[in-house]
Amino acid sequence: MGSATSELPVRRTPLADAAETGLKIVIVGGFGVGKTTLVRSVSEIRPLNTEEVMTQAGVGVDETRGVAAKTTTTVAFDFGRISLNERMVLYLFGAPGQERFWFLWDRLFSGTLGAVVLVDTRRMDDSWYAIDRLEHHKTPFVVAVNRFDDDTHRYSLDEIRQALALPSHVPMIDCDARVRQSGKDVLITLVNHLYERAMAQEATL
Repeated sequence: MGSATSELPVRRTPLADAAETGLKIVIVGGFGVGKTTLVRSVSEIRPLNTEEVMTQAGVGVDETRGVAAKTTTTVAFDFGRISLNERMVLYLFGAPGQERFWFLWDRLFSGTLGAVVLVDTRRMDDSWYAIDRLEHHKTPFVVAVNRFDDDTHRYSLDEIRQALALPSHVPMIDCDARVRQSGKDVLITLVNHLYERAMAQEATL
């Protein structure tokens, strides 16, 4: 597994007339973790990508440990759309992973109902900033572990939860960012989490 991409047929699914609820979702994580791949795989429209070819200017600035084969990078954000049903539509924003673009994150979080933190277990330290910023903004999130073919450790979800010091109420799920159904399962997990939180808050009123 991993975030290697293959050419997929371009889907241009029109927005259903019955659609009435649009949710803004942000996908965050470290550099090269598979955010662009996830948006591409699940989007029902041709996704907007702001990928540029990596140049010598990034040498010594962008941390490429573990992703040495990566040749492009997101410099603004990725955008896609997926309809979970006839009424509910998710608008997906993939945030750039390099530290030099982190200043964009707070703007992307504006109006966001929830987020997905995509994790690469070969570079788990890269997840700390994403989790910290989401907690700072009090944005609900789930953690999706993008399993890569060359990951020899195969840490369990419990081990990853402990390593990231995640509380038990934060959902975790394995995924393959290249596979549409796997990515959709991640988004459904997030929507269910948001719904359960909303019901719990309503019960306390």
